[in-house]
Amino acid sequence: MWQELKNKIWYESVRQTFWRYPDRLMAMKATIAMAFLSVPFVLTGHAYFGVTLALGALAGALAETDDHPKGRIKALVLTVLSFALSSASVEILRPTPWLFAIGLAGSTVLFILIGGLGERYRGVSFGAVLIAIYTMLGDSLRPAPYWQPILLPAGALGYGLLSLALLYRHPWRLLEEQLARGYLALSAYLEEKARLFPSNAEKQTTIRHRLAMLNIEMVNALERTKEVLNSYADALDDQTELVPYLRRFMLLQSLHERAASSHERYELLSSNPDNQALMEGFGQLLLQLAQATRRLADTLLTGVPYRHPVSLNWVVNALNEQLKQRPESGKQGLSLLLHNLTQSHRSLLNLSDISQRKYIPRLARDTRTLWERLKAQLHWRHPRLRHAVRLSTCFVIGFGLMQWLHIEKGEWILLTSLFVCQPSYSETRRRLFQRILGTFMGVAAGVAVVQILPTQMGQLVLMLLAAFYFFFWLRKRYYIAVIFITMFVLGAFNLLSGKGVAMMGPRMLDTVLGAALAIVSVRILWPDWQYKRLPVLISEALAKNTAYFKAILKEYRLSEEDDLDYRIARRQAHQADNALAMAWQDMQMEPRKQQRFRQQAFRLTYLNHALLSYLSALGAHRDIQQFIHPEMEEFSVNIEEALVEASQMLAGSLKGEPTCHMEPILVRLRERLSEMEDGTNRQQLVLLFNVAEVTDQLLQTSTDISR
Repeated sequence: MWQELKNKIWYESVRQTFWRYPDRLMAMKATIAMAFLSVPFVLTGHAYFGVTLALGALAGALAETDDHPKGRIKALVLTVLSFALSSASVEILRPTPWLFAIGLAGSTVLFILIGGLGERYRGVSFGAVLIAIYTMLGDSLRPAPYWQPILLPAGALGYGLLSLALLYRHPWRLLEEQLARGYLALSAYLEEKARLFPSNAEKQTTIRHRLAMLNIEMVNALERTKEVLNSYADALDDQTELVPYLRRFMLLQSLHERAASSHERYELLSSNPDNQALMEGFGQLLLQLAQATRRLADTLLTGVPYRHPVSLNWVVNALNEQLKQRPESGKQGLSLLLHNLTQSHRSLLNLSDISQRKYIPRLARDTRTLWERLKAQLHWRHPRLRHAVRLSTCFVIGFGLMQWLHIEKGEWILLTSLFVCQPSYSETRRRLFQRILGTFMGVAAGVAVVQILPTQMGQLVLMLLAAFYFFFWLRKRYYIAVIFITMFVLGAFNLLSGKGVAMMGPRMLDTVLGAALAIVSVRILWPDWQYKRLPVLISEALAKNTAYFKAILKEYRLSEEDDLDYRIARRQAHQADNALAMAWQDMQMEPRKQQRFRQQAFRLTYLNHALLSYLSALGAHRDIQQFIHPEMEEFSVNIEEALVEASQMLAGSLKGEPTCHMEPILVRLRERLSEMEDGTNRQQLVLLFNVAEVTDQLLQTSTDISR
């Protein structure tokens, strides 16, 4: 029967559609689990049991981690146990308010710190806190105290078993999804970069800002994929089947390095009318590469064989012909750029050869024990400990307001604080507006739908549809997800007590109170304003870029097949650059009086990102020549020293005038470039000149700030 189904014409189209969209698949899993758990009870007149099981399934889906099937079993056991413990603790302590407040504060701090131990624990600990609040919300509706500690973990178990069954049917699915997300992030980055060709200086500022934000998403996707790869590697005795996925990950890193690289000041090239057709050609090449990486993501998700775009080869050949017609003096940087993008094209074209290489590349991993990770968080300046204390403070104050003002269903205050309160002021402020807007829109939409579907079956359909769209939008648009979770709550309370609409007024008020508590706690309790962090972040970013530069030079001297140290240096440079870009971005959301050194911070952030782009170009062109020219060695030493001094000045460990001066180095580089004929040695020096030029600007800016 199964084979007959596969032979149907429509089957392949349905199968591909089912697997192509991970967010939709996640939403379907959660909704199906909630339907199986709730529908039988609601239809037989036991709505409380059905809705409580559905809430447990919802929390279980939110707590789910990306892990190998063996690791997923361990995570599911931890989830069920922690949910049962959390819910039972609420039932036991709730009759004694002062004791409950102490338990709530202590358990919140503990769970947040446990979440810092690793990805597997992060979701479970968040879910345990969420279950505690769900138990408080259902306190007045439960038939007996023991039902919630049974039903909520059972709902999570029901969802977990369904998800686990799907995962065992396709055990590599999690890894394929994470790799696909990485290639889709790369595709978005390439599409945005294509807008640089052609572009003017004003347009470039906007594009480069957008590229910096997309680079954050790209690096985060690489980091998540690495964690899932390590999870699979730990669970497998024979890693032969893992090798193709490791190779796809190595390819993704290589493509990202090439995509992030810069070779010339593109606004200057665009300003020359003679370059118009050539620049548009480069833009088309980047768009074609974006399409190719999107196809590869589709291959990973659906299993359809990868087909490399034929048009890519045509665009590459056309650009080569265009470059041949240009004078030698004006095409060096463009030749390097074309070589760089051509290598990306060839890597994708020869994908099957890359995936079948036999050696197993090593991946960086956190080798600390759980105790060492926990101990690292137990100092007062650690952001996770501060966040844990802030959140527990919000909970205690919110609970105190409930008791003092006798707020009906005041637990919404705590629930809002849980979702709104974030480690930084800027992220909390974003969540505040999104949560309030989403709640108000959800109430309006939900009340309107209830009038159309007033029956019990209508409320059940509303609850399940809202759950589907909540999970569908959760990773994409948080405020839209809030709209649907509000509608879910309205449907659930209508099923439980027929008072869903009546509860919406208090819910809106409690949402505002919970959001206000979150923003005030972040504003008052040890606010970590970005202007205090930026000097350290800039200094660290320069230090990581210096380490990346050294790793590149080492690769030129001695290239190895498994370049783990190089990849670690590159990843750390990108992570430091992302932290710097995010800090500057967050500063825009802070009170104006806290936005000190805004212009200097912007300039240094921009220059550091430019340096990383030029270093990426230098690293990406290791294939041009596998040894370093003696002149390049000498210049590199001077650049390293200048970067170290700039980092020390920003860190405050070096005062006065710098001992390094880049101008003589730049003069010598210009002279040598004007004397040298085209070839690999000159190409190396062109790339090095770009690095030296931005290093000079960084050194000058650092000197001005340190005075």
